[in-house]
Amino acid sequence: MSPDTDASGAFYSKLFGWDVEALFDDQGNKIYAQFRLGGKIVAGLGGQPPGMEGMPAIWNTYIAVDDCSAAAERVAAAGGSVFMAPMQVMQAGHMAVFADTTGAAFSVWQAGDHFGSEVANDPNTWSWNELMSSDVEAAKAFYSAVFGWTYEDQDMGDAGTYTVIAGGDNGGLGGIMSRMPDMPVEVPDNWSVYFTVQDAAAVAAMVGELGGHAAVPPFPIPGVGTCAVLADPHGGIFSVLEPAAQ
Repeated sequence: MSPDTDASGAFYSKLFGWDVEALFDDQGNKIYAQFRLGGKIVAGLGGQPPGMEGMPAIWNTYIAVDDCSAAAERVAAAGGSVFMAPMQVMQAGHMAVFADTTGAAFSVWQAGDHFGSEVANDPNTWSWNELMSSDVEAAKAFYSAVFGWTYEDQDMGDAGTYTVIAGGDNGGLGGIMSRMPDMPVEVPDNWSVYFTVQDAAAVAAMVGELGGHAAVPPFPIPGVGTCAVLADPHGGIFSVLEPAAQ
């Protein structure tokens, strides 16, 4: 979600080579946009709803569900919050926005005509979602109750323990880690999004040239690759990962 969808569309088009496809309602009003790469949907772009004026852009994490309403009931039963009740998005599907027990916001999507990203793990496409939590054990219990997730903990040495959400074709569905000690207290627990790239340093440099900045410059993750945490010109935080050579 961006306060300036035209500018954000131009930024990500230049950065990742994405094409922007605008979507309109029956009255001809622009209501949303999709990013495509090679003709396939890779991400979405929407404006900020009323009440978010002055807020930075954000990347939302969506989790696929069979039934939005049932998911909302499980979220409430597990101690989470319903930020936006389940709603129908024309014929595309149904969505809802929730928060877990420590305040990390996430969305769910019940597919109709729209199933979400059509490609992943290729260069310049989505590859990973990660929760940074102030209480990893509470988060694990919450998401297990809501989605039935199971986990695999990995010892990362000095970096502590990294929790992988088991399943999927990419070594896991996503990850959970403890908040970094230097994270400002005003920054809530949050889900972040990763995109695969061929050269993390080059992408970080281009972000600067396009008006954004590197929140965390490229750094190596042994056995995984090179990662960077970046911010677009409107403050939208995202990460890129250059996979290690196999």
